[in-house]
Amino acid sequence: MPKYLVIVESPAKVKTIKKFLGSNYEVLASNGHVRDLPKSRLGVDVEHDYEPKYITIRGKGDILAALRKAEKKADKVYLATDPDREGEAISWHLAEALKLDETKKMRITFNEITKSAVKESLKHARPIDMDLVDAQQTRRILDRMVGYRISPLLWQKVKRGLSAGRVQSVALRIIGDREDEINAFIPEEYWTLDAMLAVPGEKKPLAAKFYGKDKKLAIGSAEQMDELKKALEHASYVVEEVKKGERVKKAPAPFTTSTLQQEAANVLNFSTQKTMRLAQQLYEGVELKGSGTVGLITYLRTDSTRISEEADAAARVYIEEQYGAEYVAERVAAANDGKKIQDAHEAIRPTDLSRTPAEMKESLGRDQFRLYQLIWKRFAASRMTPARYETTAVRIGAAGYRFNASASRLVFEGFRSVYTESEDTKEENNVITGKIEPGMELKLSELDSRQHFTQPPAHYTEASLVRALEEKGIGRPSTYAPTITTIIARRYVTKENKNLYMTELGEVVNNIMKDAFPSIVDVNFTANMESLLDSIGEGKIHWKTVVENFYPDLDEAVQEAEKNLEKVEIADEVTDVVCEECGRNMVIKYGPHGKFLACPGFPDCRNTKPYLEKIGVACPKCGKDIVIRKTKKGRRYYGCEGNPNCDFMSWQKPVAKKCPQCGGYMVEKGNRLVCADKMCGYICEKTEEEQEK
Repeated sequence: MPKYLVIVESPAKVKTIKKFLGSNYEVLASNGHVRDLPKSRLGVDVEHDYEPKYITIRGKGDILAALRKAEKKADKVYLATDPDREGEAISWHLAEALKLDETKKMRITFNEITKSAVKESLKHARPIDMDLVDAQQTRRILDRMVGYRISPLLWQKVKRGLSAGRVQSVALRIIGDREDEINAFIPEEYWTLDAMLAVPGEKKPLAAKFYGKDKKLAIGSAEQMDELKKALEHASYVVEEVKKGERVKKAPAPFTTSTLQQEAANVLNFSTQKTMRLAQQLYEGVELKGSGTVGLITYLRTDSTRISEEADAAARVYIEEQYGAEYVAERVAAANDGKKIQDAHEAIRPTDLSRTPAEMKESLGRDQFRLYQLIWKRFAASRMTPARYETTAVRIGAAGYRFNASASRLVFEGFRSVYTESEDTKEENNVITGKIEPGMELKLSELDSRQHFTQPPAHYTEASLVRALEEKGIGRPSTYAPTITTIIARRYVTKENKNLYMTELGEVVNNIMKDAFPSIVDVNFTANMESLLDSIGEGKIHWKTVVENFYPDLDEAVQEAEKNLEKVEIADEVTDVVCEECGRNMVIKYGPHGKFLACPGFPDCRNTKPYLEKIGVACPKCGKDIVIRKTKKGRRYYGCEGNPNCDFMSWQKPVAKKCPQCGGYMVEKGNRLVCADKMCGYICEKTEEEQEK
């Protein structure tokens, strides 16, 4: 009987796959990559056609020895690493490291770890796709070039072991640009007015929103609002038009990697890293009572919403049995938005819809269960009919002005019987059950006026940053989580209450990258590079052409930056703070969390202190100096030197100039100075002298 060897990436898959295959199959794991570029040097021969130099990863010798031993006994070797570019590259590295004969090695892929999928993959074994390998190899080489050429410059500039990355530096730039927008944002006052109207036969009043006359009228001040209220207080409110209609809300598409990360962050408060770790466990297999180890979801790295014919048909049968034929969605052609996607994969879905979350609960950990339930509900919903609402739109006239009221009533749940999206807008508070018709006069109960201020763009969260990276074409499903994890781990960014904030260290690194390497952190340049990697994977461009065009420009920028950085090398700045242990004047140093005070007598004297940098502005509460402080997670703010006795703090930088309108303190917002009191609202441009500070 012939012997076969199947090599997978993860040891967790071994047991699951072993039980699907006969006794003549041996299943072993490579534990991920077995070869990589060396850590101690660039590992790419830039003088000789950019050939990469791979070495065996430390600690993988025993694994490779065991694989070689098994390979000698096997008649055929099936390389069953993950079904993506990285998996293809790992298969190629395994073939090279094991020196597999061309006739002996075969590549197989499966999108889910089920008996039928694994057995079917053996029938469709193929050679290794070198175009996909080259695409992954190019990404690795470009990332290595950026990291190994630019990181030493950051070390020189900031004096610590920092690093730059091709995708992480762009992600940092995106966060920095958003913070600049927020800091420069000037809030504008506006008012809303609701008329609470009694409708015959209704217990609750109807809330009608002020619109204006022929065009929408913006209310910008309290004075304008007072005039309007005077005109409307004693007016008669007459129904001018009633429109009945129907609104349909379509079911969402099944999850891609990006949408799963976003929804898990919004609904379950999971970090992108946690979501991917749990999804990996569900994909590789979970021990189920009576069934052994079973893969519960399909492959987790995908940007396709496609579903296989078999899975689609099975889902429709299940929904008809459980919910009824009226809940089964019509078959529609898959949408194609023109974007290139890894369409070899399906969307993320349960391997078997009949394994309901309730049945799986006992076999799963709490967080595994919550993520599986989210995936299960989303996929079930995607095969179901839209939700239908009956809508009523009412136009009301009063004193020549127009008010609008709308109400909706759910008449058919459709997919909402299973799943509600986190971003679903709240339904209108209005409910109209009684009769309302044109010409009817409604009695005014109350005019509800409210003051508002326009809000700046929101800080990025992990979910919204993933959405931004995807929309801008930066990175791929497998890169979102490690990119975000890296910039948080390096303390370039801190996470507070879901929001991501740039730290002082992040600002320094981001500014260096923007000044010295503008193309590396250019969003369009990076997106174009992703497009080129796709073209390599499709066999349209040779990988060395991309590297040849990229490296000389990078090399030139590094050499230019090296000259400039020599001129601006940061020396230790001596302060007037005296070390209480040895009497020397302490100096400013840079650490992972930013600046701190250290004794220059190191290592004899190891005294350090927090560095409180004064900004030359007196505290408006107590008159002491305002200093730059940081939260525990590294986010910068401005506080009083006298803390904790004085609790003054501001996220924006205060200035010495007082508000000429109310006498309060003012803060910087880009090139403007703004009164800190929103109710005052005074704004002025900075003078040239103030801009230079």
